[in-house]
Amino acid sequence: MTTMIKTLCAASVLALFGSVALAKLPAPSDEAKAKADEAKAKAAWTGKVGAYKLCLAQDRVVAHYKKTPVAKPAAKGAAPAPGVCADPGPFVYAPTAVTAAAAAAPAAPAAVAAAKKP
Repeated sequence: MTTMIKTLCAASVLALFGSVALAKLPAPSDEAKAKADEAKAKAAWTGKVGAYKLCLAQDRVVAHYKKTPVAKPAAKGAAPAPGVCADPGPFVYAPTAVTAAAAAAPAAPAAVAAAKKP
């Protein structure tokens, strides 16, 4: 009988956790979407900066290699020519028209509600 009670308790606990796991989260707000877009843009920019710094480091290694005498030179054209690195510049976030409109949308209902009050 106690095993039956234990099994029943375990099943009810699993059912409770299962219903919590299936619950849906609310849709993110417009501000959260705008922050996510900005974070995505900053991550892309960070990747470009990393690639630019890697390119500069590779150019320094190639320049040092070319200055140092070697017994047998490597295959010609194996290393990229210096000066082909493109600097991405400083990070500037320019939200798209959809993001800007979504960020301005929450302010409109508050203005309408304030205008309706006597």
